[in-house]
Order: sequence, then C-alpha cells, then structure tokens
Amino acid sequence: MTGRSLTLKALALSLVVFASSVLPVAADTTGKASIEDFSKIRIGGTDVSQSTLDNGLQVVVIPDRRAPIVTHMVWYRVGGADEEPGKSGLAHFLEHLMFKGTKNTPEGEFSKMVAQVGGQENAFTSQDYTAYYQQVAKEHLEMVMGYEADRMSNLILTEKQVNPERDVVLEERSQRVDRSPAARLSETFDQVLFPNSPYGIPVIGWKDEIQSLNKDDAIAFYDKYYTPNNAILIVAGDVTSEDVLDLAKKTYGKVEQRAEPGPRDRPHVQIVPGNREVSLQSDQVAQPSLQHGWIVPSSTTAEPTESEALEVLSDILGGGVNSRLYQELVIEGEMATSAGAWYQSTALDDTRLILYSSPKDGVSLEELEKKALSIVNDLLENGVTAEEVERSKRSMLASAIYAQDKQDVLARIFGTALTTGGSVDKVQTWPARVAKVTPEQVQAVAQKYLTETSVASYLMPAAQAENVE
Repeated sequence: MTGRSLTLKALALSLVVFASSVLPVAADTTGKASIEDFSKIRIGGTDVSQSTLDNGLQVVVIPDRRAPIVTHMVWYRVGGADEEPGKSGLAHFLEHLMFKGTKNTPEGEFSKMVAQVGGQENAFTSQDYTAYYQQVAKEHLEMVMGYEADRMSNLILTEKQVNPERDVVLEERSQRVDRSPAARLSETFDQVLFPNSPYGIPVIGWKDEIQSLNKDDAIAFYDKYYTPNNAILIVAGDVTSEDVLDLAKKTYGKVEQRAEPGPRDRPHVQIVPGNREVSLQSDQVAQPSLQHGWIVPSSTTAEPTESEALEVLSDILGGGVNSRLYQELVIEGEMATSAGAWYQSTALDDTRLILYSSPKDGVSLEELEKKALSIVNDLLENGVTAEEVERSKRSMLASAIYAQDKQDVLARIFGTALTTGGSVDKVQTWPARVAKVTPEQVQAVAQKYLTETSVASYLMPAAQAENVE
C-alpha cells in the first residue's frame, strides 16, 4: 500500500499514554493545564532508547507495558522519491514482492505464522520511506524478528512471481487512481506543485513505467537499499530495551551490509512564480471541491522555529471546527460543507501546506475560493491573536491526554521522523518547541510562505465546469 507521511501534529491525536505517564495533570483538571505542562511532555515517555548494531541497523525501543503486545516495525530509508528516472513505482512494487518468500521461507509462510498467533501485519510506501510491521503478543516477538531479518537478506524472486504481481499493482493503480477523478486530479496537482521534484511523481508510479518494471529492477533496488545500514528497527510495547537489543543482535545482527546507499541527493524543490491552476470535470463527481497548495519547509528543511510555527498556523487556519476557515465558511458564512487546512511537516525535502473546501449547493467554487483566500489574506495582514495561539496549543495538549493512543501509531511517528532527517530527541521534544511558538512567529511564516505562488485545483461535476474561469 502507499501512504503519506504522518505529521508530528498527528501525534497529539493518539498519545494519551504520554500524558498519563509523564504529565502530572488529573483528568478533572485538564482545562486548567498550562502550556508549561504541555511543554514537559516527552513523546514516548522517558524510557525510549536507541542503539546501533555493528552492521549499522538502528534500533529504537519504546516501552509500553499496559498490555502484553508489541508492535515490530522495520523502516527503510528509501521511497518513491529515491527511484531512478523512468522507474516510477519501483519502491512500491518491491514492497509487494517482499511477501514472495526467501531462500529459507516459502511464499506466504511468514504471513501465515503471524495470522496463526493472532497477529496483524502490513506494509506501506511513501515518497521518503518504506516500512513493514507486525503486531503480535510479546512472546512471538522473536519469531517476527527472525522472519523479518531473513526477508532483509534472503529475498528470492522468479519471473513467475514478479510478472503477476506487476499486474496486481497495475490493477491497484486502475482502481485507486485511474477510476477516481479526485485521485487523477491529485496526481496532476502534485505534478504542478512540485514540477522539478520527485514529489511530483506518484508513489504508485506512472502506468507505462510500471508496465516496464521487471525482476532485475526489483533485485537491484533491494540489494542497494534493503541493507541493515539503511534500516531502522522500531519495537513498541511490553518489552525492555535490553531484551529487544539482545533479540536484535540474535536475529538482525547476522545480516551483512550489502551496499552503501549513499546520500539521498534530489533536485531542490523549486517554487515557480505566479499562481497556477489545475481542474478536472467528470460525470462521476457529485460534490465539487477546491484546494490551494503552497510549498513550505518541512521539519527537516525549515529554519529554527518555522516548522512548529507552521504547525500552529495550519491548526489556526483550518485544524478543526474552531479554525478560521471552518468557522467563517461552514458555521458563520454557511457557504461550505467542509473546510480546513493541513501541513505535512515530516518530509525529507520541502513540503506542502494545503487549504481545502467544498461548497454548499448554490455556492460556486469561485465565490467559495474568494472568501477562503480573503481569510488567508486577513491572517497575513493582521496576524493571529494570542488567544488563538494558546487555544491551538491547549487543543494539542487535550488531544495528547484524551485521544485513544495506539502502539502502532507511536511507532509510526518515530519511524516517519527518523527516515526523513529527524531524531529521537527531536520527536520527544516536539511539545516543548510548539509550546514556545508566538503569534509573531505564526504571522511571519504565513507572510513568508503563503504568497501568490500557489497552486489551485478544482474538482467539478461536468455541468459546473463553465462556472469556474
């Protein structure tokens, strides 16, 4: 499967464990919690550890002893944006092929064993990483570590396996993209937003390039990137750092380095002057929608404080029902059925901030867009209030305390950050950095990045196309 990066802001929606174990705030006094309390949260708690095996494998352990289960993940620092020109979709294609068996393990046996012990497994590919995970009872951790270590070094592929799986990927593209007007428009939008960057190429790949992928392509990609010195092992759950490290040495420690992938050099994301537009009309579209996108720095490429200010900016602008876009477009203006904004902070290169909305019946996209952009312009000119900034931070705090946490989400937060230039410490200290964001910093990043060099997209029913110039 393909996937987007998980932003650090998303952790506030899934990490009650940290607040309950680290933050000294009782459930009935959350409303009185200060921003200072928020800043004291360390994501993952105080027992998170990291180490590196002799073969270069990075090991991160996140103890969580509330239930006797573990989430085991292996992350590779390679994704769609690392592919050679003309080989789009190769990272995702190899993800599929990694389930085809090894010289020690017949095809399907790994998945069968995980299912037999009541576990779950999956894999996903993004522009910047590929990851594989299993969630099992803790007594089965050594088993999945052994299987995954075997898969890291002993993959065997045949033409009889590769060719049918390529057809599976082509059908996946057909169903998810080619038959979906919204997905097709999204591909075009990304191409225009990132004209000289591999971020403008879909992770699943272009159809004609998928059709040309073969066994040799997959093996070469595997040998170059699926080596322990390019991987991160993350284990979250009812474990100790010592036990995990011992098991890692016993299993992954036997895997030899096969290559040195080298630096992840990519074309610099270039901002093209002027506003650009893309649109798609289709009889399949029942609800029109629009979005605007701006190139902004990620947590990796940003200057100090900028990424955190962009997090708060996106939350104030469109992070929920109390945001400016939602209040003025949906509640007060009664112009839209939905409205919001989001910022993809975790990326190896410059990334995006997106504004989106769908109009109510009788409201044109042109009218909705004009009002939405006026809200942005008001923020640029007049800034945000201290109350808005405090509310945004307090909202993140409340979510961190009350939202139902998930072990696998926690592992994904660390994995996403570590494969996109971040560190364990940077993940853990995110609340402290956000807590320091000021209204002036929010307005500064808005004025710097929400300029007229945006890309707009319009998804329309065929009959409405004439209403948008």
